[in-house]
Amino acid sequence: MNQTNSNQLDSDAPSQAWWHYGHMWLVVGGPLTVVVASFVTLYFAIKLPDPVVDADYYRKGIEINKTLEGRHDGLVPALQGRNHAATGIKPSQQP
Repeated sequence: MNQTNSNQLDSDAPSQAWWHYGHMWLVVGGPLTVVVASFVTLYFAIKLPDPVVDADYYRKGIEINKTLEGRHDGLVPALQGRNHAATGIKPSQQP
């Protein structure tokens, strides 16, 4: 009696190559995309570097603050409020 069991896999069916299965691309596709994107980012980082920050930015900021302190227009209360918020020191009362 040669009976085939319906629970057994049919051994006559040819198996496909691994790249023919869609769920394999779903599993491998995400990490592969991240690796490719990291190489693209590395390329841009090497070819288009950020410019060096000017070393005198702090001195220029101090100069701007000095020129704004001499102004008596509507910016003075805002500057005093900003300085108070940053340092906690109350501004002196000027008439």
